[in-house]
Amino acid sequence: MTKHRIGIVGLGFIGTQKHLVGLAQHPDKAEIVGFCDIDEDRAKDAQAKYGSADSYVTTDYHQLLADESIDIVHVCTWNNTHCEITVAALEAGKHVLCEKPMAITGEEARRMVAAAEKSGKTLSVGYQYRFRNESQYIRKLVDEGRLGEIYAGAAHAVRRRGVPIWGVFTDKEKQGGGPLIDLGGHAIDLALWYMGNYEVESVTGVVNYKLGDKPEGNAAGPWNPETYTVEDSAFGFVRFTNGASLQVRASWALNVPESRESCVELFGTDGGIDVVQKGSDQLVTLNSVQGGMLVNTQPEQGAAYFGLGGESQSGFSYMGGLEAGQWLDAITNGTEPLVTAEQACVVSEILDAIYTSARTGRPVYFNQPAGLDEDLDGEAAAIAAQNYQPA
Repeated sequence: MTKHRIGIVGLGFIGTQKHLVGLAQHPDKAEIVGFCDIDEDRAKDAQAKYGSADSYVTTDYHQLLADESIDIVHVCTWNNTHCEITVAALEAGKHVLCEKPMAITGEEARRMVAAAEKSGKTLSVGYQYRFRNESQYIRKLVDEGRLGEIYAGAAHAVRRRGVPIWGVFTDKEKQGGGPLIDLGGHAIDLALWYMGNYEVESVTGVVNYKLGDKPEGNAAGPWNPETYTVEDSAFGFVRFTNGASLQVRASWALNVPESRESCVELFGTDGGIDVVQKGSDQLVTLNSVQGGMLVNTQPEQGAAYFGLGGESQSGFSYMGGLEAGQWLDAITNGTEPLVTAEQACVVSEILDAIYTSARTGRPVYFNQPAGLDEDLDGEAAAIAAQNYQPA
């Protein structure tokens, strides 16, 4: 069996708690050779726990790229560095698994896709929620035709007061945005994957900076309003070329009764799907008509979820292990990973378009219709700019 040699760049929470833990579940398929982080002590700590016999630590990712023995690189750094490091790794002949979001702009994401195509190497993005058992169950229902034609959906990525106050989550320069680019990408990725629809016509968005100075009640403790430079909520509407649509809701802090994170609604001609969050669980309901009666069906977790429920199938360790296993198999077998670069690119383009639409006050057309006036209406642009900027 092929055993891949891996270098990992970025050893913060996601790098250690998902990527390293996930890879460690497949010792017959991979060994972690290079550990790179701007904090050398953090890299040394990770190496001591997960490193191969000949592993090493560096603060310069170029050292990993120059190591010809390494064939796979995982990029787990700040969002604004994803494109630079990923493109460099692909050009160095490495396969790359980049943590989500793929990039902070659609243009950067396209550069990454182009670099992968040119290099002939495989690029995937860490949208691990596809590996939840509930997600796999929904996709099977769709593949079986239980929903018919899916013509509309809603992607929910909402917390009541769940702002992450560690790391650089609230730093717009490093992250490219707040809850939309952080949580929203997961929900959009799931919705597009279920719908099987990546042909976007237009995107309209609204972004709000309303609660940055109201840190009370946050689950992780109060944040510093002085350094909170990202949005607290964002809303989008996506039109697809076949007439289908998708609503997007993303927030770290919204005055709702309950959080609803990485939950999707699907509306089809033969049935619909509703996903709600209950603690760490996600409850799936299939809504349909049977025998002339309206029927709502919820599967038993022990059956539909393959005997795994609750914490065992929702944590980073579980999803990280599944993600790592299929990723390594894809590289070994020369097959497509579950999350392709092109799919992840469309998610980044939608995220970018929501921010752009909010900033300009106009829809973003993916293929500009002929004759469309690109000049912004002065009053609409002024209102949009005022709402888009932090108070």
